[in-house]
Amino acid sequence: MAKPQMSKLFEGRSPSVIRMAQIRFDERTDETEALNVAIGNIQLPMYPAMTERMFNLNSDNSPFKDGVVKYSATSGTPECTAAFMNVIASSGFDTSKLHGHTTEGGTQAMELLISGICGPGGSGEKPLLLIDAAYTNYKTLCQRLDRDTCSITRLLGDDGKFSLPTMSEIEKVIVENDPGAIVVIPFDNPTGQYYDKQTMVELAQLAVKHNLWLVSDEAYRELYYTGDDNNEPCTSIWGVTEADVPGIEGRRISVETTSKVWNACGLRIGALVTDNEVFNRQAIAEHTVSLCSSVIGMHIFGAVAHEDHATLQAWYKKQRNYYREMLFSFSAGMKEALPGVVVSSPDAALYSVIDVKNLVDDNFSALDFVMWCASEGSVEVDGIPLTVLTAPMAGFYSVPDGAPNPGRTQLRVAYVVTPEDLGKIPDTFARLLKKYLDR
Repeated sequence: MAKPQMSKLFEGRSPSVIRMAQIRFDERTDETEALNVAIGNIQLPMYPAMTERMFNLNSDNSPFKDGVVKYSATSGTPECTAAFMNVIASSGFDTSKLHGHTTEGGTQAMELLISGICGPGGSGEKPLLLIDAAYTNYKTLCQRLDRDTCSITRLLGDDGKFSLPTMSEIEKVIVENDPGAIVVIPFDNPTGQYYDKQTMVELAQLAVKHNLWLVSDEAYRELYYTGDDNNEPCTSIWGVTEADVPGIEGRRISVETTSKVWNACGLRIGALVTDNEVFNRQAIAEHTVSLCSSVIGMHIFGAVAHEDHATLQAWYKKQRNYYREMLFSFSAGMKEALPGVVVSSPDAALYSVIDVKNLVDDNFSALDFVMWCASEGSVEVDGIPLTVLTAPMAGFYSVPDGAPNPGRTQLRVAYVVTPEDLGKIPDTFARLLKKYLDR
């Protein structure tokens, strides 16, 4: 008897490259333990005011004290929207002309903006311009929505620096592909690259010149590790004003989330913020299909609406200091454990890219190595069989079929385990790679 058919999308879908190692590891039946640095799943306590609300959901002033959990408006609770605006303002940016609404994590904000900016694939409507290596969910969501992408590629040099393409090279891609928007991640996932204000201004100038939206994914805003004493103002799309780039107002969009800076990945609360009132209204209209975001999550994050900016800045500094030490110690440890390895410069966010291109032959595949580590690879550490789960970088690049993929020899590491466990990774990774290559 004939079976019902799945869509071509489902038939061809593989797990996300940031999740596939964990899925494969979960199928193992041996005693091996894993250090999972494949995904940015932060395991630190949330911001204190948020934690306090979570622990007091049944208090007298809680909206949930009677056990009733109602829908909110699709746009979210006013308090949660105010929390996102307070966060942006705490970094020194004017929010008086901004509009925003709450989404189910940053991912839904991404999906909504893609729906609102790009046309269906093959229709002649506008694709989304990505700067590769780009956060893989943008490409995957475009596939889900039948939208197209176009891209320009950064390369990782032996000095650990990703080379941002020149503005003329980016403009050439714009002219050739006529995209609807440029996507930039100023505190970059996956590369750890930091975009300074001048770079953001130049990208904004291209957006105005070619009548594009400028989308900034600001999930890691305030997580940067450059400058003397780490006191220089942080970069943001909201720091690029009409005075900097005439015509930029009305075309700016940011993706916000509670996941990273606020240590609340599982809260699944994000926001889509824009200085275009019409776009905001239509994004909410599209979002009505999903009814609303988690009202409990919005209540927890809503506590941030009432925090003063000095207190928030102190939190940002604490987060930066925590990751800064881990980033630099890991980079040094990797280079010592595996001479010849390239480790991307830890300038921002909470990721590094490891490139073993100088240590392997042309047949090496980081994807195959990741799957081997997840399915059967292990080495003994302190008497325990241990493996490391990372994210293969090939999925972060969009390259034509048959063209070389810079991610073939690259892997992304997220700084989400304890400093003690992170310290185990360089030697463990080096031993796993040697064991894999010696098979």
